[in-house]
Amino acid sequence: MTVSAGAIGAQALPLLVAPLLTRMCTPAEMGAFSVWLGVVAIAAIGATLRVDNAMVLDHEERQQKVCFGVVAYSATLLSLAITLFAVVGRAFHFVVVRDMSWLGLLTLGIATWLAAYTRTTLAYAASHNLFLKAAKAKIWGAGTIAVSQVILLGAGLGGDALLIGQLTGLSAGLLAAWILLSPPSPTRFGVKLDSEQRNYLIKHQAFWRFSLPSSLLNTLVSQLPLFLIGIKHGALAAGLFALTQRVLSAPISLLAASILEVFKRQAVHDFQTLGNCREVYRYTFKALVLVGLGPSLILLLFSPQLFTWIFGEAWRPAGELVCILAPLCFLNFVASPLSYVFYVGGKQKIDLVWQVALFLMTVSAFASPLTLHQSVLAYSIGYSLLYIVYLHLSYRVAKNGAPSAMRNLST
Repeated sequence: MTVSAGAIGAQALPLLVAPLLTRMCTPAEMGAFSVWLGVVAIAAIGATLRVDNAMVLDHEERQQKVCFGVVAYSATLLSLAITLFAVVGRAFHFVVVRDMSWLGLLTLGIATWLAAYTRTTLAYAASHNLFLKAAKAKIWGAGTIAVSQVILLGAGLGGDALLIGQLTGLSAGLLAAWILLSPPSPTRFGVKLDSEQRNYLIKHQAFWRFSLPSSLLNTLVSQLPLFLIGIKHGALAAGLFALTQRVLSAPISLLAASILEVFKRQAVHDFQTLGNCREVYRYTFKALVLVGLGPSLILLLFSPQLFTWIFGEAWRPAGELVCILAPLCFLNFVASPLSYVFYVGGKQKIDLVWQVALFLMTVSAFASPLTLHQSVLAYSIGYSLLYIVYLHLSYRVAKNGAPSAMRNLST
């Protein structure tokens, strides 16, 4: 409940100001910002190497200091590389950066570093059950983003207002997290990793060998429709789809991610003591189904009318896309928290194979010569079928994954 309250507060402010944002900026401006934000989301996953997830298994203070040092190093290196690639790509008119503003290009690396280090700091909070303090940091960051974007849009900065507001909020959220949580300072930071940091990567190699590509594919798949729609149908269509993503991700951000923070702790405990996490899996599955069913039905039946009323007539087509994606939203809400059993069960390879299948399906749906609505429908059906398979596999791991899990935890 503590985590949920914090997540609700962190997501309520952006959702409350969304009707203002949609009336102060155009769908095309929203689309350009969403593409920039999607690149940051993908890069931030890579910057952590996913070793932030190892904190919930490795509580020793020195080891967590090393983890922060590894993330600081990888995030800095990747951020510099992204900035260099963006500048060179713009000079040579690469299609992926051709339409992005110079402000967006030059701030990709900064935003990536802030997002990656924030993820690691919040993982530290989860490993020590500091849920209330983490919730306060999330609320502070989200509130700063919302207020900054509204003020800057009101000042007439246009699409850049969304970008600057996001950077301001990321900085404020990380600062609040450091003040409230007092995480350990990273170990030595130099031009290369030291022996202790390299040993840490070897110890937790399953995370960067399997969880990292899996998470990258998962995040890429979530952003890939936006990228492909922008390329194929233009910024206007990308802006409409971006709003559908914001609305549909709200249940995940509000509740499912919060349930995950608690579920992962209990799942690790049950694997260590019982050899499986079948009971907590079943309980969490039932809770997710009950909580997610109502909002999904509302989105399925009334989205066009709700979008017109809340966001304005220009955004009604986004509501029509939400109707198509509502069943997928429900399955995503249920399956996302439960997927953590692949980590604690030592079955990252299964997750990776599934993510590859999802990536191929997504590319096929949006690269085919279909209309926007047809592509979204094909994507929704294919993704939903894969989620049903995903739930089946994750339950098998929760029920039968004891030997692999214990080997993973012991190492």
